[in-house]
Amino acid sequence: MITTADIKNGVNVDQLVDTVNAVSANPELAKFEFRAKNNWIDGGHCVSSVKSFYGVGAEDESRKETFTMECDHPNVLLGEDLAATPAEVVLHALGSCLTGAMAYHAAANGIEIESAESSLSGGCDLQGFLGMDPEVRKGFEGIKVTLKVKSDATAEQLKNLAMFSPVFDMISNPTPISFEIVK
Repeated sequence: MITTADIKNGVNVDQLVDTVNAVSANPELAKFEFRAKNNWIDGGHCVSSVKSFYGVGAEDESRKETFTMECDHPNVLLGEDLAATPAEVVLHALGSCLTGAMAYHAAANGIEIESAESSLSGGCDLQGFLGMDPEVRKGFEGIKVTLKVKSDATAEQLKNLAMFSPVFDMISNPTPISFEIVK
């Protein structure tokens, strides 16, 4: 017998349900470790690569390609403007994760999403980064997200689904960071 998968919002709902059931039976399958390697090029220009990760109880070997991402700074911030700034990459990660979380959870709840588009902005005061004022935060003073969604679901339902975003959690709650310099 030929069956077709239940695809909603680009998500295979049958596979999602199977994943939830597998994790319910064995919570260790939910443990993941993502990794990135960053190489400094010059000034504020860096290139990161990602490929391997641990998940579903083993080292993943399904990725054939190494993904690379670059960061730099615009000329006004003494960079060569070769790529987005690290702060802009954070905004990209947040917008992508909020949208992805919303789409996955909407699919699991039978909610159709026709389209989604987000705008994000974060303001900062360089006096913190430049060490000019210890009272000024070095990073974003806040982030504003506007997510425009075409769906029959209510705005509140969609927001609640988006709040499952791991990146939203990482940014909005303190994440412990272990940091060492190796010479």
